[in-house]
Amino acid sequence: MSYRDDFNFWLEDSYFDQKTKEELLAIRNDDKEVEDRFYKELEFGTGGLRGVIGAGTNRMNIYTVRKATQGLANYIQKQGGSDKGVAIAYDSRRMSPEFADEAALCLAANGIKAYVFESLRPTPMLSFALRKLGCISGIVITASHNPPEYNGYKAYWEDGAQVTAPKDQEIIEEVKAVTDYHTVKTMEKAAAMEQGLYTVLGNEIDDAYMVELKKQIIHPDIIKEVADDIKIVYSPFNGTGNIPVRRILSELGFKHVYVVPEQEMPDPDFTTLDYPNPEDPKAFTLALKLAKEKGADVVMATDPDADRLGIYALDSKSGEYIPFTGNMSGMLLAEYIMRERIATATMPANPALVTTIVTTNMTHAITKAYGVKEIDVLTGFKYIGEQIKFFEQTGSHNYVFGLEESYGCLAGTHARDKDAVVAVMCLAEVAAYCKKQGITLWDMMIELYEKYGYYKETQYAITKKGKEGLEEIATMMEQLRANPPQAFGDLKVRKLRDYKQDKVIDMETKEETKTGLPNSNVLYFELDNDSWCCARPSGTEPKIKFYMGVKGNSLKDAEEKVNALTEALKEKL
Repeated sequence: MSYRDDFNFWLEDSYFDQKTKEELLAIRNDDKEVEDRFYKELEFGTGGLRGVIGAGTNRMNIYTVRKATQGLANYIQKQGGSDKGVAIAYDSRRMSPEFADEAALCLAANGIKAYVFESLRPTPMLSFALRKLGCISGIVITASHNPPEYNGYKAYWEDGAQVTAPKDQEIIEEVKAVTDYHTVKTMEKAAAMEQGLYTVLGNEIDDAYMVELKKQIIHPDIIKEVADDIKIVYSPFNGTGNIPVRRILSELGFKHVYVVPEQEMPDPDFTTLDYPNPEDPKAFTLALKLAKEKGADVVMATDPDADRLGIYALDSKSGEYIPFTGNMSGMLLAEYIMRERIATATMPANPALVTTIVTTNMTHAITKAYGVKEIDVLTGFKYIGEQIKFFEQTGSHNYVFGLEESYGCLAGTHARDKDAVVAVMCLAEVAAYCKKQGITLWDMMIELYEKYGYYKETQYAITKKGKEGLEEIATMMEQLRANPPQAFGDLKVRKLRDYKQDKVIDMETKEETKTGLPNSNVLYFELDNDSWCCARPSGTEPKIKFYMGVKGNSLKDAEEKVNALTEALKEKL
């Protein structure tokens, strides 16, 4: 069928509601828009669904959500997991409650019990809840930090992590096999509740989650000691973090937590934010204004589904607030947790830190200093969560901390996804520790640089929208793979890791070894002087991303080196 045939089917078939048909009638003469909405199915990838909200096969709507859920339900039935049920959470975005209910009622119609949160909750709480309830799977409706027009659907498995191989591909195949919308089941909510197939989750999960978070605090006494003095500004970016973050900080004794009023309550339009992403400096404008008014020590913000955390810390010398990358805040936490766990004799045997291949190389130096095993995985926190499962199955290591460069980390094993609520809590503890020492988080960061080296990372992304854009990104990757650069500026390429072909090539000897990681369309160039560059098409946005890192001997030197590497990359492209 052509995209026009699919368009006409949605317009004419009785399965689709009148509101959907009216939306499509309004665009019927805009061929490019019709093509974009119908030239393909919204792909159920290894991370689930993500797309612009609207009518069409290539959009997020009740029909694509139902269809994806029918595929998941079919898989759950084949795995014999129907009796265990599925937990469902959702964020503050447009259509999130509606999509959560559509998923729940499709599961219910397939005889699978759905546990749905009474109101919006952070993504990590979904991971926690499905483990707590012993569910076979979980679904969270969120588009994370994407713009307001997006929404998404992430699938989890019974270990609490997002689905990994081989189950991810098996579920994808089940979703693809659902080709007739008329075979997708649903039922009335009242009937589902009456039959015990739709259960509402409330405070009982929240309370249990708080208990688990507090287990990660190392020095509760220090928090109480400086509680009258330390000041924290926090923004939930109009998302799910507001209630749990304020609750945990309050229960630990922090007395001066100021929430950005304009970004406190749920707002699907993110009215005061161009882009609800803690990686975007503009998103901190209101928080920094409030911080200066209050004389805050630290400024923290979580993205709408509260799995990513961004921070600014006061530089006492200049009086300015310094932005931290995800690598920087992750390194502060890793250093603090390892050092203080050893000092308090609470470090488990065979400790391990898990990180991704595009995260800072400072992890190598820190784990070596503390005798902690480092395990590197592919980009995506699900691979970090998967390692926790492997540790539990084999007894080989005990998970201490996990992080990725994109502002995500996890202390503890209560969840198997990045958790910005626990990250806020832990960083607040580190800030309290610094306050007692008479220093700031920025001072501690400088101490880390002086101890391990001035590591600096950056990203360069190229956006290519639509069908043609995807083809251009694919071509770009294949050209880099077929004709890999020998150098980036003055930095020679020492090794090329091709994760799609599972090989590491020594560029001098041409010797080949295995990457040891799952198949993924990623190219990683190991360069001179502990520098590196990695190319990876985004799994959630129409982008190709280039990650880069260098090691300098000062802040200025590192900045110059990373800028030179970025310019050298642009010349290659």
